[in-house]
This record gives sequence, structure tokens and C-alpha cells, in this order.
Amino acid sequence: MLRDCHATLAMTILSFVIARSGATWQSRSYNISPMKIHSYAVYIITNKVNTVFYIGVTSDLQGRIWEHKQKVYKGFSAKYECNKLVYFEEFQWIQDAIEREKQLKAGSRQKKIDLIIQDNPSWSALSGGWYD
Repeated sequence: MLRDCHATLAMTILSFVIARSGATWQSRSYNISPMKIHSYAVYIITNKVNTVFYIGVTSDLQGRIWEHKQKVYKGFSAKYECNKLVYFEEFQWIQDAIEREKQLKAGSRQKKIDLIIQDNPSWSALSGGWYD
């Protein structure tokens, strides 16, 4: 909540300065641009038969799922053929995403299954169509 207030305050101050200076968001002379809003995702991937789970966090969900599919890293997900995205949550702040990742990893297998079923009861691959 406090972070959102800081971001809002910064945007308000920036808008005021721009209005007073006559500059625009695209002004080259002032080189002013809006603040970039980051997006981080906590995700769960599984194998074809939904028996193994991998939980991760990333700032590029589409790119990270591609890496899992291509087995770029020879770790757990490559070893157990985990590359089907079945669940994800998005966060503005990396600290919140990491906290949620730890919470999911610490939870029971049944809690992970219940979470997936709540949003994706058919266990569909949520990345379908990204790489066509």
C-alpha cells in the first residue's frame, strides 16, 4: 500500500512539473517519460500428466515458459518434463512475488492442486497460442 502511495505521489509531482514547464510526456528536450510499471509473475508448471509441480517467479512469464519448453536450463523442470503452465499470479513488486512463491512452495501438494483447480479446473495449458 505504501509503495502504491509513493508511485502515485511521484506521478502527481511529475505531472505537475510537466504541466508547469509546458513539456509533454514525449518531450525530447526534457527527456521525460512515464514511470515504468513492472510486472512479476509467480507461476506453476507441471508435466503432461499433472504429477510434478515446479513453482517459479519471473519478470518475463512468456519468455520463461519458452525456456522451460526448450529445456534451456538442465534443472528440475527439464528433468521432470515440466513445461505446461497451469497457474500464475501477477505482482507489481518483486518482493511480493518472492514472498508468494515461498508461500506456495511451503504449502502442501493438495493446496497447490486446489489452487490450480480453483482457476483452471481443466488443467489447460495457459500458454497455448504463445508460440504458434
